[in-house]
Amino acid sequence: MVNRKLFRPSLAEPKEAFVPRPSQPAALQTAAAPRKKPAPPDQTFAENFYYVKQMQSRTPVAVVLDGGEVLHGTVEWYDRDCIKLTRYGSPNLLIYKHAIRYMYKDGEDAAHGGTNGQ
Repeated sequence: MVNRKLFRPSLAEPKEAFVPRPSQPAALQTAAAPRKKPAPPDQTFAENFYYVKQMQSRTPVAVVLDGGEVLHGTVEWYDRDCIKLTRYGSPNLLIYKHAIRYMYKDGEDAAHGGTNGQ
């Protein structure tokens, strides 16, 4: 039988005691609470920005309702609950936002499932 030596030191007997260095002075460590990540904002205003941009540029949009009906026109006005869609050759509509499935810029093929004219 061969007697072999252990190359690594035993972890049970550390040679030097590890003393962590404080990152702040002792007086500030007790006063400061641990920092938490701040909560995200309740509103990002991205929806408002989108509507204002479409209204200012009078971009033609297509609004797809929950029932699958597609309405074409421009967004003239909006508030928290609804939008006013101005249509050409048809009466203007006041549409509740909860009835809208999605909307897109009119003429974008990507919104139709990427058919690319096929």
